[in-house]
Amino acid sequence: MAVCPEGHTSTATDYCDTCGSPMGAGAAGTPTPAAGVAQCPACGALIDGRFCEDCGHDSALPVPPQHVPAPTTVNPDATLLNAEAPASVQLWVATVTADPDHYHRMIAQKGPDADRVDFPDYYPARRIPLHGTDILIGKHSTSQGLHPDIDLAIAPADIAVSRSHAILHLNAETLTVTDLGSTNGTCLNGTDSPIPPKTPVPLKPGDRIHVGGWTTITISREPA
Repeated sequence: MAVCPEGHTSTATDYCDTCGSPMGAGAAGTPTPAAGVAQCPACGALIDGRFCEDCGHDSALPVPPQHVPAPTTVNPDATLLNAEAPASVQLWVATVTADPDHYHRMIAQKGPDADRVDFPDYYPARRIPLHGTDILIGKHSTSQGLHPDIDLAIAPADIAVSRSHAILHLNAETLTVTDLGSTNGTCLNGTDSPIPPKTPVPLKPGDRIHVGGWTTITISREPA
């Protein structure tokens, strides 16, 4: 309800229902204090005494200061830090396959075992995660105490692979391959020329290591 200049409440917005006075500012819904009526300096409510019935402020005292919230400090790096996904851990993986291209190259070169190597009818790919520092490629031998990490003696075995054929060396993010003086050598990425024996050669994801008569080991990096 509106309040007229004399302090009467009125449902009408043009003239007061009680005294007939023009409503004035009361028509907009803002109370206009009558004689002896004042506004509370703290909350703006109409009061006719010292104490405000709405907020309890003592009008004889100074108006309490308005509370202004302290500005929020935003860390400019916070959004960036929250948006950054944790780096995924990468793992080196060796995938062993029977490679017909490598087989045909070996036959064409007439390698030491070319006359007795047969390409297997069926050889499912083997995926071997690489762990540790030195990963031996070869064929197991109980009598010699050899237990290669990448064991190529599993049937159907590649007879042209030496017992201790080559070794992968993993150091932090770097991977190398070293031929250990094998009979048929170790080639990379479809080449005919073997890498020098006893010499580490750096590898990168996607590189192919050719050993024996038909075995290819493809190196990759995958999420752990």
